Amino acid sequence: MPDPAGPAGIDGTDEPIRRSLFGEILDWMLVPLLLLWPMSIAITYLVAKSIANQPFDHALDDSVTVLSQQVREVDGKVVALLPGVARDILRAEEVDTVYYQVRGIDGEVIDGDHDMAAPAEEDSAPTSTVQFRDERIHGNEVRIAYVQVDLRSSRLVREQASDAVSYAVSEPRMALVQVGETLDKRAQLANEIIKGVILPQFIILPLALALVWFALARGLAPLAELQQRIRARRPDDLSPINSGQVPEEISPLVRSLNDMLERLSKTIDLQKRFIADAAHQMKTPLAGMRMQSELALRQTSQDEIHRSLEQLSKSSEAATRLINQLLSLAHAENRSERTRAFEPIELCELARDVVQEWVPGAIARQIDIGFEQPGHPVMTKGNAMLLRELLSNLIDNALRYTPSSGSVTIRVRTDDDSQQAILEIEDTGPGIAATERSHVFERFYRILGSNVEGSGLGLAIVREIALQHDAEVDVFSNPHCRDPKSPGSLFRVTLPMAGALSFIEDIG
Repeated sequence: MPDPAGPAGIDGTDEPIRRSLFGEILDWMLVPLLLLWPMSIAITYLVAKSIANQPFDHALDDSVTVLSQQVREVDGKVVALLPGVARDILRAEEVDTVYYQVRGIDGEVIDGDHDMAAPAEEDSAPTSTVQFRDERIHGNEVRIAYVQVDLRSSRLVREQASDAVSYAVSEPRMALVQVGETLDKRAQLANEIIKGVILPQFIILPLALALVWFALARGLAPLAELQQRIRARRPDDLSPINSGQVPEEISPLVRSLNDMLERLSKTIDLQKRFIADAAHQMKTPLAGMRMQSELALRQTSQDEIHRSLEQLSKSSEAATRLINQLLSLAHAENRSERTRAFEPIELCELARDVVQEWVPGAIARQIDIGFEQPGHPVMTKGNAMLLRELLSNLIDNALRYTPSSGSVTIRVRTDDDSQQAILEIEDTGPGIAATERSHVFERFYRILGSNVEGSGLGLAIVREIALQHDAEVDVFSNPHCRDPKSPGSLFRVTLPMAGALSFIEDIG
């Protein structure tokens, strides 16, 4: 049933109309039934009238036939030899009023009621078949049967009786005989038929509604049982629902719910591991900060205090960076970001700005950082803040693993065949073994023996942002490194490319 509150919620926000499945099915069953019921009554009435007309039409047919047999031509005049008893029989009807009439050759009324009109010209063609029409006499509906009587046959019989068999009549001489009656008996019979059909429906229809209600309640009972089973579950119970105890029609819904529970369980497990790993990672810099602060409080030498403060500063810097990366990862994993409308971005300009921000850090590490770009704009669509975070984490990763006097190159190019924008970060560091490349994008994953400070979150952030932009991230060895001991790394991010024309139209 429709929610009486209407399509808008109490707070004015647009909300879908909540409907009851029970009420929905009941509406679709009862509304057609209630609409068809009056149509059924109308059709029954028409059929009843047709049935009631048949026997009375047969009686009129017999009456007009008998009366027509009494019409003669005597001495050139049309007469109706109707005895008084026959007249009394015609007039003896208690319910209906009976009319009869005999008209001569010229249409003059020979006998009967003068109020009966002659049939229309198109209906008065000479024929020996009884015909019917409806008229109004004295304001009453009357059913009339009429027949044309050929007087030649009766005259020929009389001439044969007088041995003048040679006499023949060349011109047709037709008389009209009509018998009519009002429709009271027909209406009574039709009403009796309708009562016999309709009155049982007043009993059957409520019973049918009760049976439909009961059948729907029984049919939807498994839904109520499923609801009770789900409500009875503990909040932490994410086990699959047994689909064998539900009807076949509900099984797809239960399977979809089980799939959702499975995904939710995996997400919760990932979150639990993430929180545990984050807490473990936070313990190290916080413990170092506490130890260095306690050590500084016990020291009396200014040099020792200065060294402790330097270590305290490094620990706080590591903790700050870890917290910032955790926030960036949470922001990248926020699924609502996928619904955000991406904007056209000129990738060369974005990459150049990010590289400039990392130049001081590269100089401090004595690393040569370079930037290469094509001679034309490279357009893509995305979130500029997230793409800057992606490139910053890749550059930070390259600078951390590249030794002094090494080089890091950031390159923007296009693949004209596949219409894709490509962002590459090359370094001359120790490289990543092929067996490790599938794991480096996991959270808190660190390659053993690297001896490089970090939290293991940078590449995980890169992967999440790439997923947000339908991009691919691949890891290769640096093809420009010739030292087998330092094969270097090449991180390649492949993004969908947008045309420059569409970019102009969008910003216009």
